Amino acid sequence: MNADAFRYLFGYHFSENHKIWNAYISSLSYEQFIDPVEYSHGSIRDQIVHIMNVDEIWFSELRGIDQIEPYIPVGFDDRSAIRHHWDGIEENMRDYLAHLEDDQLLTKPITNNDEDKDLILWQVLLHVVNHATDHRAQLLRILHDVGVKTHSQDLIFYVYEHQ
Repeated sequence: MNADAFRYLFGYHFSENHKIWNAYISSLSYEQFIDPVEYSHGSIRDQIVHIMNVDEIWFSELRGIDQIEPYIPVGFDDRSAIRHHWDGIEENMRDYLAHLEDDQLLTKPITNNDEDKDLILWQVLLHVVNHATDHRAQLLRILHDVGVKTHSQDLIFYVYEHQ
């Protein structure tokens, strides 16, 4: 295991987040963006806010920053504000990953949460990417249901493009 492998995996994570946003979400009508969906976390907006929440909460914990209160999706109606905020979360994650060293991957960095205190850093990092992949798949299904032709988000396609 090495830190470069995780930086690469997060490159995939960030790339897929941007692809979904740029290819589909930015061009949806407001109604399509906020329309309630009885699946997972709800509307497309609600799914996006959930992914943002999880990314920020885990990386705040890894950086030793006090837990933030999860964002309430209703408070995020402006897509440009959401994108701006999501870019800030990504920037903080990239900064953390830029300083990640191989030996840290086997540490247990979480100290303020009993449920998570035994997690090894590599497990947390893999969880964050896997969690977002799951929710992006849900988003792709919701987008398909509203008539949007979507793409695959398979890691292998990122690998082909980033050898």
